[in-house]
Amino acid sequence: MGTITILPETTKDPITLIGRRAGVCWGGDVEDEEKNYKRGMDCIVSNHGRTMEYVNVELVLDGYSARVIREWYTHIGGAPTRLQSSTRYINYQAGFDYVVPHSIQKKEEALALYEKAMSDIQTALQQLEELGIAREDSAMLLPLGMSTKIVDKRNLRNLVDMSRQRMCTRAYWEYRELFRDLCKALSEYSEEWNWIVKNLFAPKCDVAGYCTERKSCGRHEKKAE
Repeated sequence: MGTITILPETTKDPITLIGRRAGVCWGGDVEDEEKNYKRGMDCIVSNHGRTMEYVNVELVLDGYSARVIREWYTHIGGAPTRLQSSTRYINYQAGFDYVVPHSIQKKEEALALYEKAMSDIQTALQQLEELGIAREDSAMLLPLGMSTKIVDKRNLRNLVDMSRQRMCTRAYWEYRELFRDLCKALSEYSEEWNWIVKNLFAPKCDVAGYCTERKSCGRHEKKAE
């Protein structure tokens, strides 16, 4: 699967930062980091979600499919922004990496068919370039399974909301793997992030105490009608 790099602009002490920002409006002592941490925990436990929007998260996501990155973009709350590998300037005619679904990897015949399709696309890209077709036009052939790279910026509140949907067993398999990679990367970034990942990131059924989906995976019982 792909790799996630946590950029240094990401808030190192998210809980303490929340306490600092809240302390300004509460008339609190924002110079005492221990008090800031306790105040930040109070905001989180009290579900004061707006304070989490001050926590900055900047990432490089590399090696995931263009398809799953399109889904990543749907979580637009909290004014996130991103840049993605260009299909106008990068030379995909020379070759491109792509994601192979697990179901295809398991079947030799299916894998051969899948890889041939990708090879045929690359050959077509090369032939179109020889015919003088601009890369921005021939790039229309590129498949959603092609791996891509983005630089992403968002905040903690947005990621908590994302976890509700994308840690669900019924979420798209590659997105679930991407989010597990994100949890691991953030957990290793600092002790405060480790606490946040373990305590705030969870599928919506764990939060609600019952399954909210029409078709349940069985992790939790559905709420009685």
